[in-house]
Amino acid sequence: MTDKTIDDAIQFYTTFYNAPRAVLNLLHGVIAIGMLAFVAKLHKWDESAMFFDGSSVGVFVFAIMLYTTVVIPGIKTVAVPLEQETREDQVEALRVLAAGNTLIVVCLGLVLALQGGQEWARRKEEKMRAEIEAEERKGEVKKTK
Repeated sequence: MTDKTIDDAIQFYTTFYNAPRAVLNLLHGVIAIGMLAFVAKLHKWDESAMFFDGSSVGVFVFAIMLYTTVVIPGIKTVAVPLEQETREDQVEALRVLAAGNTLIVVCLGLVLALQGGQEWARRKEEKMRAEIEAEERKGEVKKTK
């Protein structure tokens, strides 16, 4: 990492840290809405919810844990370093932040993949049921003749 990219990253996280409270509230509101949506989807407990929604909740909670335990302390270290923290500590915090953010992106991508897989499985199951019902109807028509 060059000094310019380090300075840019420090400026970005400092700006984010000093942003109006509404920005942080919006971010936390989006997180809360996501969690509420998963809880609402889990209300209809079936195999699909158990495998796809349950896994999605677990991955989403892991992403929230990464945010609270890695990102928030890292941003504080970068934006408002303590007196004993050096520039090397800030650079290390930036590296940890980058790793944490990457893991969060992977987690959220996995949530999207799981939700997409759930919809694909639902459509596939509906298609198979429709084919079976059509075959049963054909069999009933032949029996009545």
